[in-house]
Amino acid sequence: MKVILLQDVKKQGKKDEIINVSDGYANNYLIKNGLAVPVTEVAKKILNQELETRRMQEEEQIQKYQKIAEELKTIELIFKVKTGKEDKVFGNVSSKQISEELKNRGYLIDKKCIKIDNAIDSLGTHHVTIQLHKKVIFEIKVTLKK
Repeated sequence: MKVILLQDVKKQGKKDEIINVSDGYANNYLIKNGLAVPVTEVAKKILNQELETRRMQEEEQIQKYQKIAEELKTIELIFKVKTGKEDKVFGNVSSKQISEELKNRGYLIDKKCIKIDNAIDSLGTHHVTIQLHKKVIFEIKVTLKK
């Protein structure tokens, strides 16, 4: 029997996939527990509409993120830090601090989206990667000053 999965099912498939399983497994487990529905013309149409809607929403989200990326590419974040002998910085600038500084400027970016390759622990300009979506990745400048 062919069914459309409504959720991910271990060792069977991912959500929205059409799979072929035995009638007993489909009726007694998948359909009964709301994990799948039988494949019909109506179910196929609903699935296609849902996939199209999700694709459109994702495209809108990507466009929104790209606008934010274009704005942030021109911004330079400046952090004033305490230094010791020979201009050594005490500590370093974290993704949380960068996120909070962006929040102060009106951009809500989660600290998990900010990727710091090398520790920001010296004076000067550093490049930090921000990934808002798997298709929207860009860099911003972070400068440390005395």
